Amino acid sequence: MGMGTSTFVIRWINFLTMLLAIAVIIFGVWMSTHHDNCRRSLTLPVLGLGAFIFLISIIGFLGALKDNTILLWIYLIMLCLILVGILVFTVLAFIITNNGSGHTVTGLRFKEYQLKDYSSWFLKQLNNTNNWKRLKSCLVKSEDCNNLSKKYKTLKQYKSAKLTPIEAGCCRPPSECGYPAVNASYYDLSFHPISSNKDCKLYKNSRAIKCYNCDSCNQLYTLWDAVQGAMLLEEAQKFENAAAKMFLKKEIKYGS
Repeated sequence: MGMGTSTFVIRWINFLTMLLAIAVIIFGVWMSTHHDNCRRSLTLPVLGLGAFIFLISIIGFLGALKDNTILLWIYLIMLCLILVGILVFTVLAFIITNNGSGHTVTGLRFKEYQLKDYSSWFLKQLNNTNNWKRLKSCLVKSEDCNNLSKKYKTLKQYKSAKLTPIEAGCCRPPSECGYPAVNASYYDLSFHPISSNKDCKLYKNSRAIKCYNCDSCNQLYTLWDAVQGAMLLEEAQKFENAAAKMFLKKEIKYGS
């Protein structure tokens, strides 16, 4: 495969990612027209992601189209910076949240999470999060917790289910509270909690309350929101990695 073939591949990959970026931007504009604050709050991140993908794609496309080595190197450097950024984020996320990998509870197939397991720096950032009210309102509207009773018809199915961290931390009280489960969405709160965990008193069977105000839900949902952003960036990066590697290999060979 010659240099011309390499730039041809880069050109078409970036042309396709430009179309993808335009679609993402249009989607972001469409979200901004909604009165739903959950969707409108995602407008800027979606538009920013679309613009970022478009910028990288247009540089790579023009560099390959005009066979401009400078543009191609700028394109390659930007891709490398993204990869480094993803790597740094992954390492920091692991270091900060390593101690909060969850606690195994006897009889349950999922883990429970506690804020005290995380670093003081993470807790400080979490307590200063201005987006928590928005995130909580979006979680309430998602109906994930209220749909558990439809998902698990019997109490036996629910107790043996492998719940997601969000379902385990936001939809139910911590096991240490000792509340008997009536079904997947309802607990007998007349039972006196056997734990001093404040989440026991914060949990309510109400559709709008559940354990959304609990520490177990706050840290999980905020962390999940951040991870999703990194995942979106990583998925966009996958579209361009192959072309970058091909260009670097051919450019080094060409230059030598």
